[in-house]
Amino acid sequence: MHFEFEGKVALVTGAAHGIGRTICVELSRRGSVVWAGDVLEEDLGDTVAACTEAGGVCTAAALDVTQRESVDAVVAGIVQKQGKIDILVNVAGGVLGQVGRPIEEVSDAEWAGILDVNLTGVFHCSRAVAPHMKEQRYGRIVNISSGAGRSTSLTGIQAYTSAKAGQIGLTRQLAAELGAWGITVNNIAPGFILSNPTTQRQWDSYGDAKQKALVEDLALKRLGAPEDIAYGVLFFASEYASWCTGQVLSIDGGKAMF
Repeated sequence: MHFEFEGKVALVTGAAHGIGRTICVELSRRGSVVWAGDVLEEDLGDTVAACTEAGGVCTAAALDVTQRESVDAVVAGIVQKQGKIDILVNVAGGVLGQVGRPIEEVSDAEWAGILDVNLTGVFHCSRAVAPHMKEQRYGRIVNISSGAGRSTSLTGIQAYTSAKAGQIGLTRQLAAELGAWGITVNNIAPGFILSNPTTQRQWDSYGDAKQKALVEDLALKRLGAPEDIAYGVLFFASEYASWCTGQVLSIDGGKAMF
């Protein structure tokens, strides 16, 4: 199976680190013109450099997915410069530095913050690209949720689990709504991936015993890498998945399979 994206234009959110950066690299090395969006502007230079080193083309874009104005401006800028937008990969998310606490100790602001970046951000970005994809009668939207959205979160953060589950529901709803225009909408639910400073801190907090238990719970007995997620994105964004929409693919090393 050979993935080729020559002539395609992609926007990847949450592109400053880890999974988002790796998706940018893998799309760009296969011919896509990539726009890398993130609130961490200062770190996007490394993403652009990684894409360039891979032989690709990538442009950094300051992007706050929680703000409609920011999203609309970035998407409009891409369409103005490139003439279209073919692929949207919604990676932006995270726990915003929060840790698991009893529900009665969680503030409204903490709850809303995680929902904004993990769920509302996907809504903002999908809404912004939909008219352009409808006009060209083609589009690929790939959302990166989490195994937490299919079960429970390792962090114990109620808002994170809820937001990722909501993202899966939004994926299915948009797939049903947009399919008539040749737009597919799919979802990847990763397992635990060591991909950025936040996940490294989470991993370190587990200690040796919990780290070993987490790995032993996986059928493949190893942690995943950002590339494992990126390859799933390549499939959903490709023509090989042209009759595949509204789906959720768990890429998690076989967590609790048996």
